[in-house]
Amino acid sequence: MNSETEFVKRAAAKEASRVPMWAVVGGGTLLLVLTMVYSMTKGASSAPFPQVLEALFHYDAGNRVHLVVADLRLPRIIASALVGAAFAVAGALMQGATRNPLADSGLLGLNGGACFALSIGYAFFPGLGFSRMMLLSFAGAAGGAGLVGGVASMRRGGATPMRLVLAGASVSALLTALSQGIALYFDVAQDIMFWTAGGVAGSNWEQLRIMLPWIAGGVAGAILLSPSVSLLSLGEDVARGLGLNAPAIRLLCHVFVLVLAGAAVSVVGAVGFVGLVVPHFARFLVGVDYRRIIPAAAVLGAWLVVGADLGARTLNPPFEAPLGALISLLGVPFFLYLANKQRKVSP
Repeated sequence: MNSETEFVKRAAAKEASRVPMWAVVGGGTLLLVLTMVYSMTKGASSAPFPQVLEALFHYDAGNRVHLVVADLRLPRIIASALVGAAFAVAGALMQGATRNPLADSGLLGLNGGACFALSIGYAFFPGLGFSRMMLLSFAGAAGGAGLVGGVASMRRGGATPMRLVLAGASVSALLTALSQGIALYFDVAQDIMFWTAGGVAGSNWEQLRIMLPWIAGGVAGAILLSPSVSLLSLGEDVARGLGLNAPAIRLLCHVFVLVLAGAAVSVVGAVGFVGLVVPHFARFLVGVDYRRIIPAAAVLGAWLVVGADLGARTLNPPFEAPLGALISLLGVPFFLYLANKQRKVSP
């Protein structure tokens, strides 16, 4: 009894030492806004800050700088923030609902499935609008995740975290190869390569108008589910003992993950590791309660992708580095660290 009491006290003291959620969300939002404003001044051609303000508040269609800022940079910066928040929240939901610290939409087949579906759309239905391409992305993400889950569950013991990751890597490689084959055979390689490399260079206001309700609804749904996700993260037996309908909550989590990941991939392409890294960083800052993790992850994920896009545009102007490659420089070492840690604790 004494040891249990001491454990509870240490856990409570550890949670009390975390950064308050309002500080993380407020400070992260301020940092995000500053990064977005600074990002509007940088690119292939610099735009002085006063002209950026003029473009935002006194737009002149005849001014070249105004056109660059308002019609090219601003939509891609907003798209970066939206997809960053979407990937991060999707990753947090997956990690909480499955109790898998390696869960991420890119590692578990959602990105690969979405890109494969989009390649089919480009090859066989080239006249589809962006909204229908987004629905294709949702369907592909669901198919990719289902395939990964089925492959990981084939062996005795079920879909352990490590098996899910290995199955996800295999299925994603297969879907990527099929996408590239379709691209070469049907001569749509230029369109498919955008999704393979990942990037927000082609984002426009029409895409933002379509994707915003999906991502906003997905993030809002995740926040509403966050108390239940916190219970699920304690284990299914504990959640059921507290009266939670665990299968229904897990199904809702998967639906919101598909909405968030599908909408994000349809815009930015195959960008991975955002949903893996950001929730862990948010958990480190605010604790293990998903009522705090999900809002913090949304802000931190938005800032990460906005910052990565800024780096992609400014590393070697006027050329752009692949956004997915820059994020992978952070994500791959972190993934290897988590995988090694998971291997040590697994039986």
